[in-house]
Amino acid sequence: MADVQIDDGIIKILSLEVQDPKAAAVLAEYPQVRWAEITRKAVKIGLGYLKGGERA
Repeated sequence: MADVQIDDGIIKILSLEVQDPKAAAVLAEYPQVRWAEITRKAVKIGLGYLKGGERA
């Protein structure tokens, strides 16, 4: 399980593993120096789903 922390509005995720061969194949098409930037943007887009908050 990944270590997730929130520090001054910044979400820090350590040791996160995502098992998605199709996404990995697409990411591999880009130069490795861009992987962190692309992954950060993808996670930020995905986190947009959290903005609705917890609803029971």
